[in-house]
Amino acid sequence: MLQVAFIRENKELVIKRLEKRNINATQMINDVITFDEERRRLQTELDNTLAESNSLSKEIGNLFKSGEAQKANLLKEKTSELKETSKELQDLLSSKSEALNELLYKIPNIPNDLVARGNSELDNEEVFKAGDVPVLHDGALPHWELAKKYDIIDFELGTKITGAGFPVYKGKGAKLQRALITYFLDKNTAAGYTEYQLPHLVNEASGFGTGQLPDKEGQMYHVTEDNLYLIPTAEVPGTNIFRDVVLNESELPIGITGYTPCFRREAGSYGAHVRGLNRLHQFDKVEIIRIEHPSKSYEALDGMVEHVKGILKELKLPYRILRLCGGDTSFASALTYDFEVFSTAQDRWLEISSVSNFETFQANRLKLRFKNSDGKNELAHTLNGSSLALPRVLAGILENYQTENGIKIPEVLQPYTGFKIID
Repeated sequence: MLQVAFIRENKELVIKRLEKRNINATQMINDVITFDEERRRLQTELDNTLAESNSLSKEIGNLFKSGEAQKANLLKEKTSELKETSKELQDLLSSKSEALNELLYKIPNIPNDLVARGNSELDNEEVFKAGDVPVLHDGALPHWELAKKYDIIDFELGTKITGAGFPVYKGKGAKLQRALITYFLDKNTAAGYTEYQLPHLVNEASGFGTGQLPDKEGQMYHVTEDNLYLIPTAEVPGTNIFRDVVLNESELPIGITGYTPCFRREAGSYGAHVRGLNRLHQFDKVEIIRIEHPSKSYEALDGMVEHVKGILKELKLPYRILRLCGGDTSFASALTYDFEVFSTAQDRWLEISSVSNFETFQANRLKLRFKNSDGKNELAHTLNGSSLALPRVLAGILENYQTENGIKIPEVLQPYTGFKIID
């Protein structure tokens, strides 16, 4: 969440930046400042009351020692009154602080200066494009028909076992899926990321820490009896490794990677554009996460973008990069780049990765700090990116690599699959 001190000192900037998200935040920001002023006033009053009470307690002790019990007893009545006052002030302060935090939790991150104002994905800016779109043979099929033709993904079986959006991968389809996971992890660890195996459920504090709660609770599967959430991305457990941690500046940067299944309710998703692997309730993803010094986080973001570009170059898939507009940028992100692969059989772009810098937004919630060169605690910057989300990468491979005689396997994946073609 945004820091109160930053809001107080940069009120007009915060309001102006939030306009890029199509949010008129004037009232919210004014309320934050008002609540904070009241909180600080109560804190000062409480501190003064406690100080007076402590001073009187010392005086009472001295009076008893000097034999002035009558005067000491009179002062004891005063300290009782002060204790009652301090309790009332503490209750008021707790209530005001809670109200302030509830308000802060509702305010999204302010977009970076590079982010354009816009309403939806239609207003995103294309900043890079690479790769040749293949010319397919007559009768080329979309991936869901290829999956059925070659018996590598069974959508109907997944619906029978669980419901729509839970496909079953079979034979060479399952092996290709596993090959992609291993290839992505190998690329990430070779780039210096430490591999983690992470929990697939998280507690409420972890959801709040990375900004999924309270913003996206309707999109998360909730195990109500235990109050645990199935993860929508490895970003959540991965970043929460560092919740309530104070790092040494020399430990930065930190980079981790991990493979997890991801679970999203995707409420309201329907229609032809979500067929097959285009949108699922359960899917596999390999994530990269970075904890950075604030002065180096945007350099790190550029490095993450180049890293994902390198993977797509090796896969030889046509892709583009979009810089998201304010209306399409996620709640916690300051700047996001989306990668999209071109699906030739569907004649459309499919999102396969988001790479984002959250600046201090998540770190403030997580209380993730580092001790700077002056010996003071400072909030770190957090970043994350998909490298990559598997379903649409798999869809892109099936569709773009199809031939009349089968589906070729990208050369870089063949050592992982052990076969060159699905036929």
